[in-house]
Amino acid sequence: MDQITVNLGIIIVLGIISTKLLDRFQIPGFIGLIGIGVLLGPFGFNFLHGTFLALSRELATLAIVILLIRAGLGISQDSIRKAGRPAITMGFLPSIFEGMSVAIIAPFILGISFIEGGMLGFVLGAVAPAILVPSMLSLMDRGLGTKKSIPTILLAGASADDVVAITIFSSFLGVYFGTNVNIAWIIIGIPISLILGLISGFLIGIILLNLFRKWDFSPTEKVLMILSAGLLLNGLSQALDGIVPIAGLLGVMVIGFMMFNRTPKVAIKLSNKFRKIWVLAEIVVFVMLGAQLNVSLAVSLLIPGLAIVSFGLLFRSIGVYVSLLGTNLNLKEKIFSMIAYFPKATVQATIGAIPFAMGIASGEIIIAIAAIGIIFSAPIGAIGIRVLGDKLLTKDT
Repeated sequence: MDQITVNLGIIIVLGIISTKLLDRFQIPGFIGLIGIGVLLGPFGFNFLHGTFLALSRELATLAIVILLIRAGLGISQDSIRKAGRPAITMGFLPSIFEGMSVAIIAPFILGISFIEGGMLGFVLGAVAPAILVPSMLSLMDRGLGTKKSIPTILLAGASADDVVAITIFSSFLGVYFGTNVNIAWIIIGIPISLILGLISGFLIGIILLNLFRKWDFSPTEKVLMILSAGLLLNGLSQALDGIVPIAGLLGVMVIGFMMFNRTPKVAIKLSNKFRKIWVLAEIVVFVMLGAQLNVSLAVSLLIPGLAIVSFGLLFRSIGVYVSLLGTNLNLKEKIFSMIAYFPKATVQATIGAIPFAMGIASGEIIIAIAAIGIIFSAPIGAIGIRVLGDKLLTKDT
């Protein structure tokens, strides 16, 4: 019997059932999916096959690419123009505020070094696209906050936010192992990475649009072409890491953006198809996430972990507030933006295990606190967006 296909079949069935049950109580479905992962994973009943679990990083990447294409397919050129400066500052200030605050406080609470605290800080310092993107697309569909481009600001900022967090995390990792890290190059490299990501996404979008214009592709074929292009761009950016910095995930979103702004009617059909693909991707990525959580270790570090995560989120919120200074957003809308930037999930699961895998003394602590960050922040952020969206944002008519 093929264990991988059996595992996949079981998590899909359980995932759909749990999501339907939680929907009745207005609880985000991903909470149940994470719970299924914990129960079926190696720290639970150890049902999931090792080969299947080894695919977690690749499946998470696939899910993020699907999400960012969907996000791009919902962003208009006018909304980006209206969003302006905050869409840029939201891409780096919240992450830096959170990451550096954790780097400073973690050594006092956990007894680790500042460099190890920096690794932990920037593992935590990324927002979860797997939670933020669907939530913002839902707000757009309901016309909440769109007049002031709030969903667009958060979507655009989130794609860069992850790039900044991962880049600075990698730099702390290099310092720990004594690699000659050029701080000036890091500072210059982040904007270069974002610019090259924008350019690469724009060029790939143009190529795809010309292909779709010259040949008759069905909507399903177009979806597969766009998805493949997004995966290839992300793969290229990873292959060139350390040589030429390219924000591949930002480029992926730009591909969708190009489709929407050049062929809006077609883009709406494509967006609906990507929404259907996400149903499966969401189940797989969150179950896999739950399967990686070492619950017993997380429980032993619960109090110090919550203190560190809360401290980081406080400074992250300050970063959001500073990013939105000078805008026409009122206090309620700024508070909503702070809460929307809380959730942590896929990025933490992807890079949180790297220090442990590389033999860093505090690696297991970093994994455990990343897990606490996910369990604590993801439900608060997701439920907060769902509940407070109607109360704090204006419905556009």
